[in-house]
This record gives sequence, C-alpha cells and structure tokens, in this order.
Amino acid sequence: MFRGRFCYVDRVRIASLHVYPLKGARGIALERAEVLASGIRHDRRFMALGQDGAFITQRAHPSMALVDVALAGDRLSLSVGAASASVPLAPDGPRRRVRVWDDEVEAIDVGGEGAELLSQHLGQRCSLVFMPLDVIRPVESPYGRLGDRVGFADAYPVLVATLASLADLNARLTASGEPPVPIDRFRANVVVEGGEPFEEEGATSMRLGGLSVRTPKRSSRCQVTTVDQRTAATSKEPLRTLARYRTEANKVLFAMNAIPDLAADASIVVAVGDAVAYLR
Repeated sequence: MFRGRFCYVDRVRIASLHVYPLKGARGIALERAEVLASGIRHDRRFMALGQDGAFITQRAHPSMALVDVALAGDRLSLSVGAASASVPLAPDGPRRRVRVWDDEVEAIDVGGEGAELLSQHLGQRCSLVFMPLDVIRPVESPYGRLGDRVGFADAYPVLVATLASLADLNARLTASGEPPVPIDRFRANVVVEGGEPFEEEGATSMRLGGLSVRTPKRSSRCQVTTVDQRTAATSKEPLRTLARYRTEANKVLFAMNAIPDLAADASIVVAVGDAVAYLR
C-alpha cells in the first residue's frame, strides 16, 4: 500500500540492527538504535592507526575481526581472547589530524590501554583515535547534500542490506559447491527481511520505521566480505561469486549506502521489527 510518497510492502521489516564503534572490529547487535545525522550513535567513531599513521581495517588486517567490542555505560570495552581494555565512549583531550581515505579530519588520540591492546593483538605499535561529534566529515561527493556527515565509516553514515538479496547470493554459492555466508560478511547497520532480491536497489529513498534515509548509491564491496567474522579466516568467497553477476564499472555491488534525512542536532530511534518502505 502507499502512505505519502513511500511504498509499503507487507512484511518488509527491520530484521536486525548493528553498530560498529571501532572501525574494522566486531559489531554489536541492537534491539533499538538511536540514529543521528552521522549514523547510528557510536558507529565508527573510533579507529585504529598503524605505526605508519595509516588507518587499519580488515582489508589488510583480517584479525581485526577478532576484536570484540561492548558498550558498558559510558565506556567502550575492547577484548581479544582473555585480554581486555576499556576507554571512554566520549574521550576528551588534545586533537590531531588523521586521514581516512581521502579525508583529513580532527580526532582525539585516546591512547592508554585500548591502544596497547590493539598493539599487542596486531603486532605493531598502534594508536586509537576518536572522532568527536563536532567534527564534520562530509559524505562522499557528489552524492551527499550540504550538512551530510559521516564518522570513520568508508563514505556513508548508514549501510542497509537485505536478507532477500543474501538468499539470492547464497543460492548461487551453494549451487557451485560453496558454503553460504551470513549477513555479517557485509557489516551492515540495518538488515531488512522480506521483499524480493535486490528490490532495495530500485529505491532512491527508504523509510526505516520513523526514519527517512536517502539511498543515492549502491555499496561497492572489497575483500572484507571474504573474512569470516568469527574466525578471521579468509577465502575467495563470496566476492568471487558476486563479481560474476554483480559487477558494474569494475565495482562489485551489494547493499545500499544511506544518508539520514536529519538535522545536525536531531535523532530518531528505530527498532527491530519496524516497517520498511521504499520510494520508487
């Protein structure tokens, strides 16, 4: 049925919500999430830097998938095996310039036990930095509008993936003798159930519960999708299979980049089970 400018399809709902406080580390499943203009609160506000100053992700360091994170009051807990550390969720201190892809932004050097844990786990001297909410990193040009912003995520504040599209991929994997993959390979913030495979790609906007988001661009995928998020083991799948039928302009595509339609000082709560609608 139609409500306003969005097309609601029966039984299309939010299946799960995920926040990734530390770029490259494990995510946290949420029942409810507060969404800001920059994405889900706490999403990718922390980032690890190597001894050369370059940011660290699973692309070059698959073992980042073994870094567990938890939100504990006003602190972020990090753990790898028996080793653990805790840092403030909103640290304060001197700022430095850091680079994430082509963007140079201000960040706070958190240091302390969080940086030490990452250094020991990755086998190199690491820094741990935090992007305060007053730092404005624009969304990838030319797809954002004035005021759109993102944390340390690659380029967009929210990533939406659907279980219908995953089922299509997994059918192809199993047909070729490969095991299916879970949705966590795609590190989405919002996972949607219901609808048809890749139906989300026909939308220019979505309604996620009470939140409107613009979806200007499909997400191009990299080797992070080949990292098992439980073990950090790597393979060629599912990227190899995706490349056979999901390639355009030399980019392998899966899931939708999304930008919340929110003012800088606004937020909206979305929850698992909320209805999802697409603007055609």
